[in-house]
Amino acid sequence: MQKTLSIIDLRAIKDNALKIRKILGKRFFYAVVKADAYGHGAEEVARAIENIVDGFCVAIVDEGVALRVAGISKPVLVFTPPLDKSDADKAAFYSLEVTVNSAETASVCEDNFCHIKVNTGMNRSGCNLNELSKVLDAVKAEKIVSVYSHMYAPELSAESRKQLVLFNRALKLVKERNSNIFGHLSASGGILRGGDYLIDGARAGILLYGYAPSGFYAKGFTPALKVYARRTQQTQFIGGGIGYNVADRNYGKLSVYRLGYADGFFRGVPLGEKTLCMDAFISNGGEEMKCVMSDADAYARLAGTISYEVLTSVTKRSERVYLR
Repeated sequence: MQKTLSIIDLRAIKDNALKIRKILGKRFFYAVVKADAYGHGAEEVARAIENIVDGFCVAIVDEGVALRVAGISKPVLVFTPPLDKSDADKAAFYSLEVTVNSAETASVCEDNFCHIKVNTGMNRSGCNLNELSKVLDAVKAEKIVSVYSHMYAPELSAESRKQLVLFNRALKLVKERNSNIFGHLSASGGILRGGDYLIDGARAGILLYGYAPSGFYAKGFTPALKVYARRTQQTQFIGGGIGYNVADRNYGKLSVYRLGYADGFFRGVPLGEKTLCMDAFISNGGEEMKCVMSDADAYARLAGTISYEVLTSVTKRSERVYLR
């Protein structure tokens, strides 16, 4: 097998989901499986936890379509608002719930079940509070499923409280149009903050896969992904270089592994000796199968990034094996 090997523990993901369910109680629980479930495989993850959650979230319509083709029947919310009628029609055909963030989007999505996105401070997506009435006038009240927003710094109490106040005002306005809708402000950070931030439900992303956002700890949650590289050759060092690097010492026997930066790993983070090549790296000694990522937080610190980027990158060109 020339691909990297990703071992994904669906038992860990299911256990993490059950822990989140315990925190949320009877509130709505949407599992975020965008970006191929953060590199874990959206269809397999969704099948494993469908009986635990109330719905799923994806980034684009095509990700939602893939879940439907895989047999997932629970509600699916698409975060990115439809950009034209074809997006809205495709979402409707596959019974996907869309995001409405403006009166213009609402006019495109008149026949879609929708979640109204409100901007409470992230300034990334959603209508501002003073625009909400106009949006509500443009949608059919019976088509509204929820109103939601996103916390930009859930680790900061003062910033989070300001968002909560704004969101509760928006929730009140939407419930005046349709009392059956629910509100969700929190993702993983808000879930860990708990209390008033849980509203009527929440969306769990990174926590589902065993990690916490900045400022929080995923105590009791289990990382679900390990990545391995296979040794392709052992060679005696003859001097010169180590890959595209001049050797700074004498080596003995070297092992070559089939994994490089084209597989989603970072060139400057050594997995053996020196920098990675595009498709390989070299190690001084080593076993036939080498574990190259078992803790996304630890690897992210070496790479100067966050676990989100690591998880969504390192399963490129990878063979996935699921533990059930």
